[in-house]
Amino acid sequence: MPNKAAAEKYLRKSKKLAAKNNLQKKTIKDLAKKIVKLLSAGESGQIDDLMKKFQKTADKAVKNGWLKKNNAGRKKSRLAALVRKTLKK
Repeated sequence: MPNKAAAEKYLRKSKKLAAKNNLQKKTIKDLAKKIVKLLSAGESGQIDDLMKKFQKTADKAVKNGWLKKNNAGRKKSRLAALVRKTLKK
């Protein structure tokens, strides 16, 4: 428990920021899971839109500091390779 008012404020602030960060990371994970699920079901109609949304969200996460640049690039690259490989079959 914080002893000072400023420490209480910082605790409130850090909880809000942590919740916001977790929401952004969860959004990226959920989009990736949706894409993989559609690929396994064989539905290729919505994949292009979801891939664009995934890439846009990952880039925004990098811009705002929620993800590191290489981490987002790796996620985008691996998912794009999986999409190419699956749709090629």
